[in-house]
Amino acid sequence: VQLQASGGGLVQPGGSLRLSCATSGILFSGDVMGWYRQAPGKQRGLVATITNAGSTSYEESVKGRFTISRDSSQNTLYLQMNNLKPEDAAVYYCNLRRVRLGSPINYWGQGTLVTVSS
Repeated sequence: VQLQASGGGLVQPGGSLRLSCATSGILFSGDVMGWYRQAPGKQRGLVATITNAGSTSYEESVKGRFTISRDSSQNTLYLQMNNLKPEDAAVYYCNLRRVRLGSPINYWGQGTLVTVSS
């Protein structure tokens, strides 16, 4: 499995961006996809996840502002980010988590930089 993230950039506070993550390889129904982010000097943290059935979950600070979605026909994951705040600035990584023989396997994209500044 390979993941390719894109869509980052510079945006003013209150602005919007949409991140995309193109996936290649065989996907399974149990795979969970998500977005993580890592700001300078901080650990990488979960932003949002989505299951193959479309069930979503969000980190508390992005609820109501970010929307995760996936286009299964295109094998693409999205993160729509609205009302961006300076604290949202980070490198965003897409992730695919799979469980095989009881152990989790994580696949990561290369990251895309989001800068929120006036």
